[in-house]
Amino acid sequence: MRRTLYPVLGLLGLFAHAATAQFSPPIPLAKIPGSVRPDEALTRLFQDLFPVQTDGADYQAVFDNLAQLYANPLDLNTATHDDLAATYLLSERQINNLISYRTTYGDLLAVAELQAVPDFDVVTIGRIRPFATTRAGTLTADLPAPTDNYLMLRYERVLEEQKGFSVATPDSKGKLPLRYLGSPGQWYGRFRQSRPGVYSVGVTVEQDPGEVFRWNSNTRQYGPDFVSFHAQVQNRGRWRNVIIGDFQQQVGQGLVFSSGFSLGKNAETILTVRRPTLGARPYTSLTEYGYLRGLSATYALLPNLDLTLLAARNRRDGNVITGATAADEDVVSSFGTSGLHQTPTDLLDLRSVLETNLGGHLHFHRNGLQIGLSVLQTTFDKTLKKRDQTYNQYEFTGKQNRVVGLHGSYAWRSMNLFGEVAHSSGSVLNSGGIGAVGGVLASLGRRVDVAFLVRHYDRNFHSFYANAFGEAGKTINETGVYGGVKYSLYRTFTLSGFVDWFRFPWWKYLIDAPSGGFDYLLSAQYSPDRQTHFALIFHDEHKEKNRPGGVPSNSKLTPKEVVNTVRRSLALTAEWMPAPGLTLRSRLQAGLYGYTSSPTSSQGFAVVQDATYERGRLSLSGRVAYFSTDDYDSRQYVYERDVLYAFSFPAYADQGFRHYLLARYQLNQHLDIWFRYARTDLLNQPDIGSGLDLINSPHKTEMKMQVRWRF
Repeated sequence: MRRTLYPVLGLLGLFAHAATAQFSPPIPLAKIPGSVRPDEALTRLFQDLFPVQTDGADYQAVFDNLAQLYANPLDLNTATHDDLAATYLLSERQINNLISYRTTYGDLLAVAELQAVPDFDVVTIGRIRPFATTRAGTLTADLPAPTDNYLMLRYERVLEEQKGFSVATPDSKGKLPLRYLGSPGQWYGRFRQSRPGVYSVGVTVEQDPGEVFRWNSNTRQYGPDFVSFHAQVQNRGRWRNVIIGDFQQQVGQGLVFSSGFSLGKNAETILTVRRPTLGARPYTSLTEYGYLRGLSATYALLPNLDLTLLAARNRRDGNVITGATAADEDVVSSFGTSGLHQTPTDLLDLRSVLETNLGGHLHFHRNGLQIGLSVLQTTFDKTLKKRDQTYNQYEFTGKQNRVVGLHGSYAWRSMNLFGEVAHSSGSVLNSGGIGAVGGVLASLGRRVDVAFLVRHYDRNFHSFYANAFGEAGKTINETGVYGGVKYSLYRTFTLSGFVDWFRFPWWKYLIDAPSGGFDYLLSAQYSPDRQTHFALIFHDEHKEKNRPGGVPSNSKLTPKEVVNTVRRSLALTAEWMPAPGLTLRSRLQAGLYGYTSSPTSSQGFAVVQDATYERGRLSLSGRVAYFSTDDYDSRQYVYERDVLYAFSFPAYADQGFRHYLLARYQLNQHLDIWFRYARTDLLNQPDIGSGLDLINSPHKTEMKMQVRWRF
């Protein structure tokens, strides 16, 4: 009967449910935004999450994981609390209300039925609709294709000649200078066949500029420089999830296992504070580190108790020092994370360290309560020992590390309490630290959301796949307190902000003493209608750092003086639709960086104008930007639209113009084509780039082409 009456109930806003549950007035279905393409919605989501960018964040990994959400729309009828939280689109109150609605009335028949759920307004439904589905429903407009099968190919290159690709001329001694080994083009290919919630098979290959396509078992090169693959089966009886190949694990608050869904501090001051427990997911990113290669299997011991076991062996790039110990053993001083193997020097580090991981996760979940126990043991075939510097005194040394963590969370009404504590123990005495993080998210009524978090990571806490909430890029040597708030006024105007205080008990790179600092962010968002949006964001960050000049940095005998630094940024954005299919976006951002002991600071700004036009099968996007900075310290990061699944986040520095044009055309239901042209022109420099990437002219032109065949 409910399925028969749904069209009528939908048009009336489901008055019957609203009357019994005292729901908000219904939203006419016609007014719910539904015409935004998922890739367009993905771009908007990323721009909303990171309107002001900071150094050290792995935006590529974040973007890749959000793209997975787009590729596999979330089933609102089966999604868990953490699945819904991972969209970063719903508040605690909205998530709990949706789960309560499903429990009371059964499965949703369409995404539009969210209008009957308390606190779901037209803006929220419009934002989540491109990423969501209701597979139990009968309205095919909300159903994705039964499978997600495609082959994607991409080629890109810089049109100007870079130094690394120029002809090498012998010097006076007859020695050839260093040059890249391969061609200047970058190749990328991906094949994937999947049915969301059932299975997935995929292969990704990539060859960066300057890398050589070769088959050489001695250097562990088998064709393309980077090859990633996975095969996944889900929901087969008690086997919840089985992955063979490359995968990531997201568990608890990220003290033991953490993938690219960890967003950290940004303009979304509430939703990104807590880490969702998502388990194992296929790895499809082009980042050539931070993933596991092997087997992960999750089995339901009981309906509410899952056990995950994993085993992985990875080859990692490492700087190996031969015979560095008294026993003439090899030592690894650092790991390489660039993924670039362009020169003979790069090949010396190529996959030189064998890493073995064994771990498990026991997870209990019932009625909003989650409790989990995680274990991970990491073993290397060579001893890890960083350079003998004071700031490295408590870094991991040895061949084996074990970390054990206990995490939990409890969702009650409009509140979510969460936390995790972990302990590491290594094969040498410098390990044995504790990591701990705990916090609460709460909706204090329909208009106010708050977040509070505390964390402490010992200077000798070592966890190689951790990425918990924090200021630093690593989960080590930090104590901090975070508080965030969001206030919504009439669903059109939102004020939000956070304050974070942090302390580093031991030295850090370029900081020759225990140090600390604080930062805060203030944001105002105004959307008078679906076509217009304004945003104003101010971010102020204070940290301590070595004073420039003087003795060598991090010297044991004469450490540098540590002084305060400040980095401020301001961004003003306006977006509107002057005509159907045409969207304009204007942005003004400025910032400064300086030492408080110095009377001068480095300042910079960027003025950006974007335009997007969509009609039928054609989509065009373009930008014209002018930027001016005193130096690289005041560089301006501005997110750029790119081809599907690609990522562009360049730093605008010096003085000049930047423009690009992105075109997408859908030839038919199977074939999509993208073309992107981008160019940077500097006005105050004779060249652009540095090192082997140097171009002997003040401009840089990038070209990119991509095709996707869906079958």
